[in-house]
Amino acid sequence: MKKITSKLLFAFFLFISTLSYSHEPNQSYVFLRIYENDGIQGRFEIDFKELNKVFNFNLPDNGLVKDAKPYADQIKAYVLKNAGFSSGNTTYDVIFTDIGVTETGTGNYLKLLFKLKGSENIPDKLDVYYNLAFEKDPSHKGFLIMEYNWKAGVIDGYTNIVEDFGPKDTKGTLALDESSVFTGFMAMVKQGIWHIWIGLDHILFLLALILPAVVRRKNNSVFGWEPVKTFKAAFIYIIKVVSFFTIAHTITLTLASLELVNLPSQIVESIIAFSIGLAAYHNIKPIFKMKDWVIAFIFGLFHGFGFASVLGDLGLTGEFLTLSLLGFNVGVEIGQLAIIAGIFPILYLIRKYKFYPKFLVYMSILLIIISLYWFVERVFDINLMVDDYIVKFTYELSKWLGIK
Repeated sequence: MKKITSKLLFAFFLFISTLSYSHEPNQSYVFLRIYENDGIQGRFEIDFKELNKVFNFNLPDNGLVKDAKPYADQIKAYVLKNAGFSSGNTTYDVIFTDIGVTETGTGNYLKLLFKLKGSENIPDKLDVYYNLAFEKDPSHKGFLIMEYNWKAGVIDGYTNIVEDFGPKDTKGTLALDESSVFTGFMAMVKQGIWHIWIGLDHILFLLALILPAVVRRKNNSVFGWEPVKTFKAAFIYIIKVVSFFTIAHTITLTLASLELVNLPSQIVESIIAFSIGLAAYHNIKPIFKMKDWVIAFIFGLFHGFGFASVLGDLGLTGEFLTLSLLGFNVGVEIGQLAIIAGIFPILYLIRKYKFYPKFLVYMSILLIIISLYWFVERVFDINLMVDDYIVKFTYELSKWLGIK
């Protein structure tokens, strides 16, 4: 048991450490996004400190767009001279479309967004040339990252390094023909699973819904619960609640992704936070007596809008939208079922113990507190810092354990 616990702790802190991924000093990046209809797009992300070395600028390490803008043309000309993309006898013109900044804990990066002219017909192979900063900093590293290629199964690959460059290794070849529609579909399924698992607010809403699945009210007392007599009764409850939740979020996920209905994200996220507290309060004092599915359906509609925002953050365009929606939704359901499969059997096994009614009520109270905390943060767009301290503590603990 001790070994299992140690392994679980290791896995947890490894997971936390991956969430803290950030750019590293002394490195710059080329991100690529491959679109079937719009061709190849991407961005260079260059460390402000490296820009200072190359040009003898005096830009702040945490520079902003306004700091780099006076030098934008000079920087772009340098990049065009020292980096490029080609395929066979075809050299693609790099057309810069915008500039921005990526902020990290180790210093900021200037973003130069671009598209490759004439790349609408995706080549089988893409040759990449990268020779930035090496003349001033031989220890500099450049990384090519495939961030998006639907048919290759790359949807959110901001850490998906496919080539690295150094002073003696300035060229690389990227294969773009190793792809299929099925690969893209399965990638969307994985995205759905992943985003339900990291969506703590969705998980807590599900928890609030399934806590009473294994008991039934016997009187109006707060602790007036008795265990269900059969597994079938509890299972039917789960099926009903989860089905209505699924139907609801599928409807709004589809409507929002097709841009038929859109709601401001602040409103959606605030209502999602509120839904946790209301579902938990319903466990203490019933709002819809014997109709728990009503809460699952009504608030499931808003959770669907939340899932849709995830698809937007992934940078999906109209290409393969139907398959993306289907795959993502299938993934959400698989992830949801996995969560329930992990929690429900435990609840069923402990339902007969005298402490279960108190466990249900106190857990619901905790969910209400978390819900109110998130609701205030999201409604007023403020950071109450509590979760920041928790993340910082977890990060420091993972470092102490040697995981980070």
